[in-house]
Amino acid sequence: MSLFKKTLIKKNYKYKLLDDGISKEDISKAKNVLNSKQITMASQTRKFEETFAKKMGVKHALMVNSGSSANLLAIFAAGNPLRKNKLKKGDEVIIPVLCWSTSLWPLVQFGLKPVFIDIDPNTLNVNEDDLIKKINSRTKCIFLVNVHGNSCDLFKIRKIAKKKKIILIEDNCESLGSKLKNKHLGTFGDFGTFSFFYSHQITSGEGGMIVCNNDNDYEILFALRSHGWLGGTRFYPRRLKSYNYYAKKYPSLDPRYIFVNSGFNLRPTDIQAAIGLNQFKRLNKLILNRKQNRKLIIETLKKDRRWENQFQFIEPSKNINPSWMGLPIIIAKKYKKQKMKFLSYLDAKGIETRPIISGAFTNQPATKLYNLNPTKRKFNSAQSVQELGFLIGLHQNKISKDNLNLIKDSFLNIEKI
Repeated sequence: MSLFKKTLIKKNYKYKLLDDGISKEDISKAKNVLNSKQITMASQTRKFEETFAKKMGVKHALMVNSGSSANLLAIFAAGNPLRKNKLKKGDEVIIPVLCWSTSLWPLVQFGLKPVFIDIDPNTLNVNEDDLIKKINSRTKCIFLVNVHGNSCDLFKIRKIAKKKKIILIEDNCESLGSKLKNKHLGTFGDFGTFSFFYSHQITSGEGGMIVCNNDNDYEILFALRSHGWLGGTRFYPRRLKSYNYYAKKYPSLDPRYIFVNSGFNLRPTDIQAAIGLNQFKRLNKLILNRKQNRKLIIETLKKDRRWENQFQFIEPSKNINPSWMGLPIIIAKKYKKQKMKFLSYLDAKGIETRPIISGAFTNQPATKLYNLNPTKRKFNSAQSVQELGFLIGLHQNKISKDNLNLIKDSFLNIEKI
């Protein structure tokens, strides 16, 4: 509780989860949009979508106001009446128990049944063997979460999903830029989602993207993003196929205001798009900087004479070229009882920390409210990560010697706390 209270009032950390995430050039791009007075979703959004799709190697990308909204769209598009292979209320969806709330809640909001799967503690991603065992005739969707630049064997999971006609969705909000055998994470499934929240690989403050390769899926997503409406297409050179279809079928309606589906208002602003696009253009450099910072932090700790394997660092999964978001750390078991006191100490020293995602989500009060784990199943690996794990940031710019020494001296003081 003391850590929670301190975090509420703490304003300045010496080492934050992300520092200087927005550059002067990013701000300049945002000002250009403000000066144009075209603030709502427009040409910058479309340009970002096209650039994103090309780099990710997918046919379609649609920007939304957050990665959470991208997850919401993925589920509601997967269950839309206009889709042939679609989810229905009561269908089972496999999801890792180590997840963020907005990976899970769209399932609940649609009326699906989450089936939680434990993780591989070495990668923090879903345990593939456990996942495969849980697939049955009621399994209609696999919702994977690629954790902090890592993934499971997506080629293997995709093959099984295709064979059994199971919808595959990747929550890739933490892993933009990671590749498995040279294929971008987030592009293996029917839908892939991305987040541009402040501490992520690129940031527009808030913002997200959803990708797919199916034209019909894209048109569903397009309508769902904005009220179920086919309007707002003037910044999309090739009008949607369904736009012309509905315009001809309903001649008495103004073609600019035809509503063909249910929907939300999940549109981004062009300000977000301008910042996100500018950051996306330097994604490779930002990935490299984070990799180098991660290496420097780990090497600095391990080269110190006080190093005695007090911590474990998550390594890349097989065949993964990672794009690290943060630095997940597992404390040695002998310090388990000291964890919260240690995190309070780091907080007092000016090092910002957070849990690895949200721990085993079945421990959260909200899952009890909705009775999402009725059998009270235990998830030992995720539980261990929750009890022993925490995360510090990896910055977009090279870490300073002062911060390296701060981390080294603070971490290696764990035995004295």
